[in-house]
Parts: sequence; structure tokens; C-alpha cells
Amino acid sequence: MKQPMPYLFDTKKRIIVITGHYGSGKTEFAVNLALALKNDEMHCPFKEVSLVDLDVANPYFRSRERTEILEASGIQVFGSAYRGEITAELPALSASIRTPLENPDCCAILDIGGNDSGARVLKQFRKYFQTEESILLTVINRNRPETRNLNGALKHLYAIETELETEVKGLINNTHLLRETTAEDIKKGHELCKALSEKTGKPIICDTFPEPLVSAQELEFLDTLIFPLQLYMRPEWLDK
Repeated sequence: MKQPMPYLFDTKKRIIVITGHYGSGKTEFAVNLALALKNDEMHCPFKEVSLVDLDVANPYFRSRERTEILEASGIQVFGSAYRGEITAELPALSASIRTPLENPDCCAILDIGGNDSGARVLKQFRKYFQTEESILLTVINRNRPETRNLNGALKHLYAIETELETEVKGLINNTHLLRETTAEDIKKGHELCKALSEKTGKPIICDTFPEPLVSAQELEFLDTLIFPLQLYMRPEWLDK
């Protein structure tokens, strides 16, 4: 049986930039990745793990909303200059964001907002992610209208690269339907990412699956790494 693996990057990149369209689940992936790296000291070569929330374009499902869970696991969270609930919507970034980016002992996961417009905020930090120690990944959800087919996914990917003037190095299949996700959804997303990979030459880094809803055994047909997700970002009351 294929076993899910918590650590994704043989290259051991220190700065991992996560992009993706609205609703792709990039924030869920970023939070799960941070927790997985922090809990996998055997494979993670860095003493510290931080999550940098640069999503100021979309006020919903921001990684900094899970600061309590992350900090309880020893993960520092950087993002908004305001920590109070009333001011959380203001698009103001803290100057402390540069701290994990400049720390050679810290793995910094950057959660970048939405599409190319959301990624624009990253330009001021360009010097940090245009180095050999960084990697830019994009999350694809085939169940989103903007990335439901190859043309849409290509358009999104190229828009990100154009805006950031940096090449996307890998694809994350995170096809889901929230708490209705099935193995068939993941399979369809894999097929799209495979076509995207063949078209662009960019590898599929992993296929994600919501562990409470889909089992690893159901995904044995995949020839890629599978990455289990816990559902931290979507409040259960939204599904009632």
C-alpha cells in the first residue's frame, strides 16, 4: 500500500511560496505543510518553521486565522500588522515578515493571495524568492471554474509567472469539493495536473487528499506522492 509522506521536497528548499486561485485550497495546504514539516524533524533540515501570510487580497480563510494552532506547535506566524479581529481585514503587512525570510535556520512557507493580482504583493519581497533556496509552487483545484480545464489552468499559471517574474517549479493537485470530496475528485484533478505537467514540463509535486474523507488506500492507483490534509480552515458550521 502506498504510504502518505509528510515531507515533499527532496531539494530541501528553505523558502516555499504557495500560490493558487481563490478556492483552490492553497491556504489549507500551506497550514498542513507547515505542521507536517514541524512534526517531521527527521527529514526537515531546518530548526524553525514559519508561516508567512501574504494574503491581503482575500479576507476569507486566511492562514493567520489558525495562529493559535500553529503557534501551539511551535510555528511562528507572520502577516498582518494588526492582530485584533476588528482590524484583521486591513491590508497592512507587518515589517516583521522579513524575519523568517532572512533567517537561514528557518523554513518559511509563504501563503500568497489568490490569482496574479493577489500575488502582486509579493513583488516587494522578490529578492527572497528569486534565489536557489526558494521554490514557487501553484495549487490546482479542478473543481474551480477558473482552473476546470487545461486552458484555464495554463492561463492561471502563466499569469502568476508573469506577475512575479519567476517560474513556477511544481504543481500541487488539491482538487476538492470541501467536505464532499471523493477519490474520484482527486483522480480528475490528477488527470488535469498531468496534462498541465506534460504541456509545461513542470512536475506534479503531490496529490493531496482530505484524510477525514478519503483514505490513502483509495489512491493507490496514483503514481505520485500523496499528501494527507486535515481540514483546519473551513468551519464545520458552514456545512450544516
